[in-house]
Amino acid sequence: MKILECSEWKSEYVSMIKRTIHFLKIEKLLKTNPIVAILGPRQCGKTTISLEFKETMRFDLENPEDLLALENPVQLFKNVSGLIVIDEIQRRPELFSVLRYLVDHHKKLKFLILGSASPELIKQSSESLAGRIAYYSMRGFSVDEVKKNEIDKLWLRGGFPRSFIAKSSDQSVQWRSDYIKTYLEKDIPQLGIKLPSQTLYRFWNILTHYNGQILNYSEIGSHFGMSDKTIKHYIDILHGTFMVDVLQPWYTNIGKRQIKSPKIYFQDTGIFHQFLKVKSKKDLYSHVKLGVSWEAFVLSELRKSFKDQIYFWNVQGNLELDFYIETSKGPIGIEAKFNDAPKISSSMRTIQKDLKLKHLYIVYPGEKIIPIEKTITILPIAELNFILM
Repeated sequence: MKILECSEWKSEYVSMIKRTIHFLKIEKLLKTNPIVAILGPRQCGKTTISLEFKETMRFDLENPEDLLALENPVQLFKNVSGLIVIDEIQRRPELFSVLRYLVDHHKKLKFLILGSASPELIKQSSESLAGRIAYYSMRGFSVDEVKKNEIDKLWLRGGFPRSFIAKSSDQSVQWRSDYIKTYLEKDIPQLGIKLPSQTLYRFWNILTHYNGQILNYSEIGSHFGMSDKTIKHYIDILHGTFMVDVLQPWYTNIGKRQIKSPKIYFQDTGIFHQFLKVKSKKDLYSHVKLGVSWEAFVLSELRKSFKDQIYFWNVQGNLELDFYIETSKGPIGIEAKFNDAPKISSSMRTIQKDLKLKHLYIVYPGEKIIPIEKTITILPIAELNFILM
């Protein structure tokens, strides 16, 4: 058991970008819940945020001493009050039932737990702690946390703090390469998943060809030489550890043949670009995957505000809407277009009518908000908060 010290990169990161919004939201959850779980990919900034809270004890389950100290948690915490922070909780899923007992019998105890896997992968923690836990989803940096002139860098390098703040493109590329290697060789085995790292790497690499596409397990399986069930299992692993995003379809009764299979996206564009061997803005702008990369970038930003409210809509061989979101004011549609002057097509107007959209936004790489009509707006990615107004 020990208090973790900020390393040099964390000190640089904290002074460079203060993630106050995350802190305030987590603080609010701690006031009303005995246990708060911050879930997100490794190295996205969870530990750094947790260091801003005043804790009684802190445990890092990657540290053998801390693992040993938690061998008898009931005895350890029976006379303790205050906030206990436990990092990398997925390494000890059996602790969830113990935490339930502790918060039920020791009302002065609160827990802030950090995890790099979804509750489903951590053996159904949501069932063990029902009514006692609140989940907070966290990702890397977003466009509203960086300077406007750094948005291209965020898109290119992705949102992982170390990748983004690296002093050079080469250092960022090296960090992402090491991250992928660590994920495959260390993180996956720690979750009890027995899978050769080279196999999962090949599969992950193949998914670059399907980024932003409808998931067809049979087609992917035929390319990979595996069954549909195995392909789904691999995707579940990558999704459960926040590496890929599985976007569900929206369907409505309009008498058209709508797609009912999900889409898949890389959650972090920096990791996507790493597999594509895209190292510079020049590489990206000339790459065949430029458009889908922009689409994934827009989705990643939307997820930070709308969480699970986002869908896509597709009529077979005809109409497609990148993102459909149900809001308190009614449904809105979002198209991601990497174009300095995106056009409003007749299909967009048809989609708006079919889905009864309150507003249609076209998110582009420009800098100006351009109202086209009362219900259609061209919007810079830096102004996505405009949608929330």
